[in-house]
Amino acid sequence: MTVLTWQQLRDLKTSELTEAGDSWHQVSNRSDADRTRVDRAMSAKLRETQESRSAEAALGRLKRLSRNFQYLHSECGLVRTTLNGLAADLAEPQTQLKNALADASAQGLTVHEDGSVSYPAAEVTDLAGTAKQAPGGTVRGSALLPLEAPPLGSPQGGGFPGFLPLNPNQAKAQSVADRIARALRAAGEVDARYTKTLTGLKAEKGLDVTEATLKDVRQDTADVRGTAGMYLGEDIPTDKSPAERKKWWDGLTDEQREEYLEVAPDLVGGLGGIPATARDQANRTYLPILMDELAREGGDDAKTKLDALRGIQEKLNAPSDPPMFLLAIGDEGNGRAIVSYGNPDTSRNVSAYVPGLGTKLNGEFVEDTMKRAQDTAKGARRHDPSSASIIWLGYDAPQHVDVMTKGDAQRGAPAYNEFMAGLSATNQNADLHVTAIGHSYGSLTVGTAAQRPGGIPGADDIILLGSPGVDAQKASELGVGKDHVFVGAADNDPVTHLPSKDEAALGWALGGPGGVLPARDLFDIGDDDVYFGKDPASEAFDARRFKVDDGPAMIREGGGFDAHSQYFTPEVDPESAKNIARVVAGRPDLITTEAHR
Repeated sequence: MTVLTWQQLRDLKTSELTEAGDSWHQVSNRSDADRTRVDRAMSAKLRETQESRSAEAALGRLKRLSRNFQYLHSECGLVRTTLNGLAADLAEPQTQLKNALADASAQGLTVHEDGSVSYPAAEVTDLAGTAKQAPGGTVRGSALLPLEAPPLGSPQGGGFPGFLPLNPNQAKAQSVADRIARALRAAGEVDARYTKTLTGLKAEKGLDVTEATLKDVRQDTADVRGTAGMYLGEDIPTDKSPAERKKWWDGLTDEQREEYLEVAPDLVGGLGGIPATARDQANRTYLPILMDELAREGGDDAKTKLDALRGIQEKLNAPSDPPMFLLAIGDEGNGRAIVSYGNPDTSRNVSAYVPGLGTKLNGEFVEDTMKRAQDTAKGARRHDPSSASIIWLGYDAPQHVDVMTKGDAQRGAPAYNEFMAGLSATNQNADLHVTAIGHSYGSLTVGTAAQRPGGIPGADDIILLGSPGVDAQKASELGVGKDHVFVGAADNDPVTHLPSKDEAALGWALGGPGGVLPARDLFDIGDDDVYFGKDPASEAFDARRFKVDDGPAMIREGGGFDAHSQYFTPEVDPESAKNIARVVAGRPDLITTEAHR
């Protein structure tokens, strides 16, 4: 461990560390500007105007130069953050030391070069009432053990007549000496930790930035995060509202924001109240780090998530219509991913779709579930180009129909509401129009969120698709008014016919989920109660039911659950997809309707 003297800690100018960090920041910024110039001016112009082998070779060299600038930008930024963290972490022990030195001076104590403290003699009175002179002395501090009072009756304790009482200045000196020792020990630990991290921030030799080099950047980022994590994380208002977080973020300097985005992306990438562009940047930075962690973890679950993250990364790197924004990513539970098609901060119409039964972070989510949000955004933009649609996998959906309970919805609802509050906090439109969409079990999550105190923050409309019920008896219980609750329910969708729990055993006895519709027909089960309350498509629920395709019958046409999965897909159910888009775009007057059940 580095040995610091108290004089060095006292005289340390932390401003010199931050000024050095500013210099590294300038180099980082210049590198980023040079990379942008290479990509947007040189490479783009060459690609547009030249087609030849020499042009391709030149583009290859420019790509290498761009990656070099990116590497320099990242590494210099890490040095900057480390120096700022070092300054911040040394400030506390320096303050403790200065306070101890001030107390020593005020109490007439002398602090020596080695940190020991001398105290003067003092006149004391023994138990017999006789005034005596207690001599002065010198004590050394302990950074680990608190000072223990001498036992009563000892020669120093003054417990018996004839023994010299303890000099009161000794306890004062010991306290100061201990405080100095603790401050030096804390500063030494900080210094050693940051020295190790700074020593590791060395550029790789050569001009070619390889995948191994980029992996080294990720490792350096992790090291800096581990060293400066407390400095970065201590001020994040994680326990505050999205509106308060936005105020915090807006109050940061550009340099401070950049530190969070580069070094601690997982701390801010999923926080409601942080602007979408910043969250997207943070999560794109965090994505390869998370992928590396899953690759090292191994196992089937990690591989499933890793493959899904690779798929998301491929989509992020490819052109997208509308553009993609990665608003959250994580491996907790069955996996987390929140993706927006269109910028939710600048769009006037924003929807957030909660998927249901069987959804998790896997290949199907990437290739199918995410596409539902994209199709909705495309459809809504035909009515209003200022529209964005989000797929929200921010909770653990149940994975098996035979173990469905309300628990997952009850746990997911608060997270969904916090996310929705974040949309309202960062959106730039005074006339923002928000639509909450729940499909399958996700409709129960949305319904549960809508019935929490205050309802779904900012929600103007609610769409329920393929719903097994939302734990409510009437649309008016969802907080937006019954005329703003829209329901899509295909007649051949077995999930919308799931019997009430008292009837459930009958359907399963006839063949699991496939026995639901035959059981209702055979035994004339015709009431409007479904698994989680009143059927949202029923007249009793009193929502606005829009037209969808009935879909193939599960039994007669071998459709399986196809009718449950096609609501968003314009190629299969164009009427349903159009109606969803119309509501999202704020044009419910254009929907086509059908009668209640």
